[in-house]
Amino acid sequence: MSAAPAYSEDKGGSAGPGEPEYGHDPASGGIFSSDYKRHDDLKEMLDTNKDSLKLEAMKRIVAMIARGKNASDLFPAVVKNVACKNIEVKKLVYVYLVRYAEEQQDLALLSISTFQRGLKDPNQLIRASALRVLSSIRVPIIVPIMMLAIKEAASDMSPYVRKTAAHAIPKLYSLDSDQKDQLIEVIEKLLADKTTLVAGSVVMAFEEVCPERIDLIHKNYRKLCNLLIDVEEWGQVVIISMLTRYARTQFLSPTQNESLLEENPEKAFYGSEEDEAKGPGSEEAATAALPARKPYVMDPDHRLLLRNTKPLLQSRSAAVVMAVAQLYFHLAPKAEVGVIAKALVRLLRSHSEVQYVVLQNVATMSIKRRGMFEPYLKSFYIRSTDPTQIKILKLEVLTNLANETNIPTVLREFQTYIRSMDKDFVAATIQAIGRCATNIGRVRDTCLNGLVQLLSNRDELVVAESVVVIKKLLQMQPAQHGEIIKHLAKLTDNIQVPMARASILWLIGEYCEHVPKIAPDVLRKMAKSFTAEEDIVKLQVINLAAKLYLTNSKQTKLLTQYVLSLAKYDQNYDIRDRARFTRQLIVPSEQGGALSRHAKKLFLAPKPAPVLESSFKDRDHFQLGSLSHLLNAKATGYQELPDWPEEAPDPSVRNVEVPEWTKCSNREKRKEKEKPFYSDSEGESGPTESADSEPESESESQSKSSSEPGTGDSSSDSDNDDDEDEEKGGGSGSEQSEEEGEKKAKKKKKVPEGHREGSSSEEGSESSSSSSESEVTSESEEEEEEEEQAEPASWRKKTPPSSKSAPVAKEISLLDLEDFTPPSAQPVSPPMVVSTSLAADLEGLTLTDSSLVPSLLSPVSSAGRQELLHRVAGEGLAVDYAFSRQPFSGDPHMVSVHIYFSNNSETPIKGLHVGTPKLPAGISIQEFPEIESLAPGESTTAVMGINFCDSTQAANFQLCTQTRQFYVSIQPPVGELMAPVFMSENEFKKEQGKLTGMNEITEKLTLPDTCRSDHTVVQKVTATANLGRVPCGTSDEYRFAGRTLTSGSLVLLTLDARPAGPAQLTVNSEKMVIGTMLVKDVIQALTQ
Repeated sequence: MSAAPAYSEDKGGSAGPGEPEYGHDPASGGIFSSDYKRHDDLKEMLDTNKDSLKLEAMKRIVAMIARGKNASDLFPAVVKNVACKNIEVKKLVYVYLVRYAEEQQDLALLSISTFQRGLKDPNQLIRASALRVLSSIRVPIIVPIMMLAIKEAASDMSPYVRKTAAHAIPKLYSLDSDQKDQLIEVIEKLLADKTTLVAGSVVMAFEEVCPERIDLIHKNYRKLCNLLIDVEEWGQVVIISMLTRYARTQFLSPTQNESLLEENPEKAFYGSEEDEAKGPGSEEAATAALPARKPYVMDPDHRLLLRNTKPLLQSRSAAVVMAVAQLYFHLAPKAEVGVIAKALVRLLRSHSEVQYVVLQNVATMSIKRRGMFEPYLKSFYIRSTDPTQIKILKLEVLTNLANETNIPTVLREFQTYIRSMDKDFVAATIQAIGRCATNIGRVRDTCLNGLVQLLSNRDELVVAESVVVIKKLLQMQPAQHGEIIKHLAKLTDNIQVPMARASILWLIGEYCEHVPKIAPDVLRKMAKSFTAEEDIVKLQVINLAAKLYLTNSKQTKLLTQYVLSLAKYDQNYDIRDRARFTRQLIVPSEQGGALSRHAKKLFLAPKPAPVLESSFKDRDHFQLGSLSHLLNAKATGYQELPDWPEEAPDPSVRNVEVPEWTKCSNREKRKEKEKPFYSDSEGESGPTESADSEPESESESQSKSSSEPGTGDSSSDSDNDDDEDEEKGGGSGSEQSEEEGEKKAKKKKKVPEGHREGSSSEEGSESSSSSSESEVTSESEEEEEEEEQAEPASWRKKTPPSSKSAPVAKEISLLDLEDFTPPSAQPVSPPMVVSTSLAADLEGLTLTDSSLVPSLLSPVSSAGRQELLHRVAGEGLAVDYAFSRQPFSGDPHMVSVHIYFSNNSETPIKGLHVGTPKLPAGISIQEFPEIESLAPGESTTAVMGINFCDSTQAANFQLCTQTRQFYVSIQPPVGELMAPVFMSENEFKKEQGKLTGMNEITEKLTLPDTCRSDHTVVQKVTATANLGRVPCGTSDEYRFAGRTLTSGSLVLLTLDARPAGPAQLTVNSEKMVIGTMLVKDVIQALTQ
């Protein structure tokens, strides 16, 4: 209720004999009232017996406080009403007292007895307000009273009062730290509270009073994890921050296994001779110790924390999302950290203040985990409406994310930014171009040429910044850029920015041998204007004079002496000292100092090129999301993030005794079923975890979650791409997991019928049914993996070989039977599109696909078999691989890779399987079934699928046996990343017309005489790249077409082999990098 109507009605009339005068209240507009009558009307209203007037007065006083006005002189009049029986008045009195009790301590002490009576009030709000006021009176005398009140409130029936008690604990601790032991007892009691209202407040009290007492959290850890989703947002942030530090002390690092696996193969290989020298006993001990050190199994409590915080990435509060993001960054395995990227990108649509904090953290994350944000590159593009600080941070992120694949796009963006009117932003952009040139050698010349073009810009700041960056780039390869140095020398007449002038002079002096005629003339001009130059420029003029004196003394001796004489009498003592030092060093005197003989080595020593690094490189030692990280300096109260322990502490400390009255027969059984499902599905680094790399799995999980009861609302949100596991974490888990299992079983039964209907219909329905089948098979495979992981560690020894391979083979054969084609000639994968003009002709044929496959596919790869693991490094196990160019049955987006194993040792090799892969973002692996045993001298072959995400980045993974693990990697040639497409000549020309400009790469080449026949050209091109030949009307022209496996982007190749003159090779593709690499590979194949 607003106070305005009450006093606006009475303002006009004259006050009656018993009524106060309202005009003198500053809150009502009487700003010209004299001081001695200030607030008199309010005091009179508070002294009356009418509750309505008291309530009106209190509302106006609280309104004054809210507007920042001082109402402390009303304290005596207000404190008298603390015993008022009207609850509404009493609430407002307490609000006033909380604000001024600390300032008017003596008067507040007079009402202590009233506050103590308020603690017994039947109204929970009054009890809480009384405790809040009592804890606001900061007088050491009443510490025992406060302590007693807090203890009583901690046992109160109302969770709101218990929450207030938790808030009072840090106040009492700051007043008297000797009460710590008693307060810890209260904190321990409140930590056991099961209400969400208390959880956040008591954890805050814990953080303020005793953050080192980790033992208090043990018993309450699982409860806090489960309550987290229902706590208010402020409490969620506090709890997540505390649990991050707790997890770093109680669990093992999830990334330690990867670093060990990287180190071990090399150590084992190079250390083999030493091991042999030590004898067989030491070797056995080493092999026994190695597996004991390597295996990493995530603690179920660690997984519980990750699973229960994941849904909070969809919170409306930016602080909560940021807290979960830092928790995942610091605690999650590398394969799972990617889920936070989408949530952080969503926050970039918020206010500029939120954007600033989020971008600071993203800039730090993108240095270590660049692949996480690469799919969202466009979200960091800069808008003209962004403030300068946001622009510079986005620029930092774009520079961190730049790699050989996306650098053309990033540089095009930078070209646009240079035209901005914001000078600071333009300067930062030019520095970013310099960093890209340093980090990616392939574009160094392009960047350098672009920066040289900027030297003709009208804006002096742009030119100056360009000069500074060019200077750093030229240091990397100065011999090739003499012309640029000459161009810079000519700019000394025009550029006036001191830093730019100094950079040019340093370059000319350092590389004076490249410009022997220009350097003396630059020195002559600088000597003329020496007295008018800035100090930084003067120092470089002295350096230039000294270097030219040492290399070209005939022309520059007099000039050098003149410059040194001018510097000798300069006002700046730095310049005077430099001149005196330089003269003694380069001009030989009668005494002949020992240093003068080494003057040339001192001045003209080769200097290392500067390393352009991100300013965020060393910021990750601060906890992300903290004030210290934002300021890049340790803030007061900041607690360091502890290091991971070497050995895991005892997990049993978190076990809680179940009360006897709980009947756990059915519920515990359900939970036991549920645990392996949650822990394994979350633990896998499969498609369900990497939300960025596999959009299919996202949509699949969404469709599943929407079909479950109770999850429809969350799945309807457009930003929701979390797994079912998260949604179950917040709801009822056990019943849903059972329903889930029944639904999956029903799905499996229904699939064959649906597919038979689809196979008899047209092509469109065929593709839709096959895609639904692939989803079902991927689900079933995930279930099998989960079941396998849930078994004990010794499962490999107990399980017979047939038990593993049988179900997988059965599923594949069922799918193949339904397609009515043999396994070797499966339907063409989605990228291999059959043109619409041929569709009508081929509609009635049943064997269309199988007959097209041999002519369309080029089964021979130019790479052939390549070595994956040498038999020496593999201790008798030799592994080769080859690209088969057949569609991979598990996923059409994957490249099919044949792995050839041979055992050259004298003992059988058991349990051959793929370990935890360490993959860049977007790349995924479909492992081959485990090979139970490989006898000495035996060989076998397995097929695995790799989704390279249309890049030539290597897929790194581990080949594991029962005793050893070998770190291996497969890097594909660019030609293996595509599948052939069959199209007509007209369609080829139409598609080629769409892919011109930057999507077209043309190179000329001279074909050798041995490569003039049709057969040879086609064979060499198809061996290099997995493309299909397109019919062509002219005899001297060859056309090939294909699509990239992951994105389905067209790749069109044209070779114009004219009899006279050089041949011309043209590649048209949306993927510019793939096009460039393909041109290079094809030219190399044709000219060999």
